[in-house]
Amino acid sequence: MGAAAWVLYAWFAGDWDRQHFSFATGDKGLRIARALHGVAIIPFGIAHFQYVEHTASMVPSWLPAHIAWVYFTGAAFIAAGVAVRIGVCARLAAALSALQMGLFLMLVWVPAMATRSLNSFQWGEVLVTWVLTACGWVVADSYRAIPWLAVEKAASGDAAAGSVALWTNR
Repeated sequence: MGAAAWVLYAWFAGDWDRQHFSFATGDKGLRIARALHGVAIIPFGIAHFQYVEHTASMVPSWLPAHIAWVYFTGAAFIAAGVAVRIGVCARLAAALSALQMGLFLMLVWVPAMATRSLNSFQWGEVLVTWVLTACGWVVADSYRAIPWLAVEKAASGDAAAGSVALWTNR
């Protein structure tokens, strides 16, 4: 959520903000927000592996191989986080992770709301999942000018600092 808020701040910062908080605005601010997003989605994947049985119980009954879905989606979150963090196919990874979160909302929580009464904790989970999906799309949209399969290259003089010089396709 913080990464999406940072993206919005970087986009909509006024002149005063750009002068006083230049590290948090423009392209530099977007890079920081994206890096935070990449780091933040990795724990979602780790949680899938830590709580396999609980996560499998949430997989819709009409889908086969519940455990396989748990491992697949957990690995997908981790791979997306790493891809966003290192800048390899980051736009695709950010969009797919947002889609994955949205599918969880649509396949797990929407049917649950339609078929049974949810307790306050579950309603909170619905809200959080919806907000995380929206935030994921905000971060994914921050890559709109970058090709889907782009690879981030560090500038030769700034490689240690991790700054980005150029996006290229491979």
